[in-house]
Amino acid sequence: MKMYLELWRAKAAWKDLSKEERGNYMNLLGPAIQQLLDNDVKIISWGVNDSSTFNRADYDFFAVWTFPNDEAAQSFEKMVDGAGWYNYFEQVNAKGDSSTPQEVIGKMIDM
Repeated sequence: MKMYLELWRAKAAWKDLSKEERGNYMNLLGPAIQQLLDNDVKIISWGVNDSSTFNRADYDFFAVWTFPNDEAAQSFEKMVDGAGWYNYFEQVNAKGDSSTPQEVIGKMIDM
């Protein structure tokens, strides 16, 4: 299983759209998200990045997903890009195998 984390914030192009235009764009994404869910992709959480977070990443929103494999995650990345998401949002991503703290700490020590 692949864990996938997205952090994003709106660009001026998003803010320049009317509320109706933003809603219409988001409504177009609904069927694509449902298709992902129908193919064993899981949404763990979506949220707003709390402004009181210590050492806060400078992004306003986040999403945490699980994908069954790399191919599913790569299909998602292509879908996001193809939907024009990056025209409206500045985003960074992180992807990796689900692991334990001990395994990650071991890799940090072995660097």
